[in-house]
Amino acid sequence: MVELLAVVGIGVAVFVGFNIGGSSTGVAFGPAVGSRLVRKTTAGALFVGFGFLGAWTVGRNVIATMSSSIVPATQFTPIASVAVLFFTGASLLISNLYGVPASTSMTAVGAIVGLGLASGTLNQALMFVIVSAWIVAPLVCLVIGVVVGRYLYPYLDRYIAFTTFDLHFIQLDRSGAIPRPSINPNASPQDIVGSLSVVVIGCYMAFSAGASNAANAVAPLVGAGGSLTVDQGVMLAVAAFGLGSFTIARRTLETVGDDITELPFSRH
Repeated sequence: MVELLAVVGIGVAVFVGFNIGGSSTGVAFGPAVGSRLVRKTTAGALFVGFGFLGAWTVGRNVIATMSSSIVPATQFTPIASVAVLFFTGASLLISNLYGVPASTSMTAVGAIVGLGLASGTLNQALMFVIVSAWIVAPLVCLVIGVVVGRYLYPYLDRYIAFTTFDLHFIQLDRSGAIPRPSINPNASPQDIVGSLSVVVIGCYMAFSAGASNAANAVAPLVGAGGSLTVDQGVMLAVAAFGLGSFTIARRTLETVGDDITELPFSRH
């Protein structure tokens, strides 16, 4: 029975990671795809690569926190772990089906908090710190966005004007036996610098997403009596991210890149 629950738990963890990949890829590379700097397939590949770097390095600390600090590791029985992962994955799946980017960390932590409240073992002091960060960080970003958009953007747009590409930034010449990549002929040196900046920022966001979200997919299994080691958990999470990045992430990429608002290239 324990072995069966472990297999089910791994399957549910893949389900969660699949939905995390679908959601977080759009957040990281939606602007780059919307600006036609990279294609959706390239965005998926970049997300998986940099997500793995983040999960393998910084992500270990997040896995430790979520697997034993919010609630004691002993609370992650096989059944409890499957339940936490299932409801996390179900919530993310619903948001992905509607093309709405969701906070995977809030979703996963919320499921763990539910376990802690039900068992009376929630670390309330730690949750106060976590919730405070959830409130402060978006407000800080909101203020920065308002200040930059209202007061600085007109000057930036005047001196740093980028081309809005009708075709992708990197073109493939398929006239020969081997496709040859080339830069969009309408791109100026200024466009090239700006394009690289947007892609580099997306890669950094993918690194951060991997560092944060690997724990969301596998922390209950790492805490459940060692169903998975940290290394195994990271590899499983990143593989599941890849499944989501190359499939359901396409809808979220469109939402973030084009549907929420019209973003001039320099605002990305």
